[in-house]
Amino acid sequence: MAGRFEAVPGGGAAVALDEVEISILRSFAVQLMELIGPGDEPAEDADPLAALFAEGPSEPPADPALRRLFPDAYGDDTDELRQAAADFRRYTENDLRARKRDDAHTVVRSLDSLSTDAAGEGGGILKLTADESRAWLGALNDLRLTIGTRLEVTDDDESEDLYRLPDDDPRKPMVMAYLWLGALQESLVDTLLA
Repeated sequence: MAGRFEAVPGGGAAVALDEVEISILRSFAVQLMELIGPGDEPAEDADPLAALFAEGPSEPPADPALRRLFPDAYGDDTDELRQAAADFRRYTENDLRARKRDDAHTVVRSLDSLSTDAAGEGGGILKLTADESRAWLGALNDLRLTIGTRLEVTDDDESEDLYRLPDDDPRKPMVMAYLWLGALQESLVDTLLA
């Protein structure tokens, strides 16, 4: 099972993770939540119906990674399409941000649930329910999109070039994380489809 998800009864998945892998995944998930931001939570005494219809931003984010996570729904070839994209973003982005934050938070919670042994060593078998598995899949995808954007990956052919980076290239650690997250994501997809 090392490094690969396997099916568990009830539609979930399990994977063996060591202490370093847990630390890296947790750190990435926390950074993803920070990148996405806290969101505009309604006040406790706010009208629930008004909160449901609260409008979000109409402009795409300035950060390229956030633009990748929250792309325009339509092209910007015409004023009409730009307006349609702004309207779509205004009514959907808050919910999408909340879901992405929830997915990353599920990753953190599930990793935190792995206990250390008496010697303080971490690691173990992470067992996910079907719902947690779907949240993990979303978070892994968001992490890969974010890292890929930072690495300026534009298509699958470029990922082959990433394997050949020299060890002294400053991008190498992020490339290794990008490729590792891709392998985790692929094994989770295969497990959930099996």
